[in-house]
Amino acid sequence: PPKCNRTVKREYDRYLYQARHLIENFFAQLKQYRAIATRYDKGAINFLSAIYLAATVIWLN
Repeated sequence: PPKCNRTVKREYDRYLYQARHLIENFFAQLKQYRAIATRYDKGAINFLSAIYLAATVIWLN
């Protein structure tokens, strides 16, 4: 959202901002897993499966 002390108020979509915030928080949580942040698995299939596994753990918590 824009700053509250601006002289000219900017318009923004509150629901779009909320969705963007959720996605940014999800990627921040996903990057907490070291294997994903450093891309420990070099193969694309293995890396994607690690992302699926970490996303499932985040979703269950």
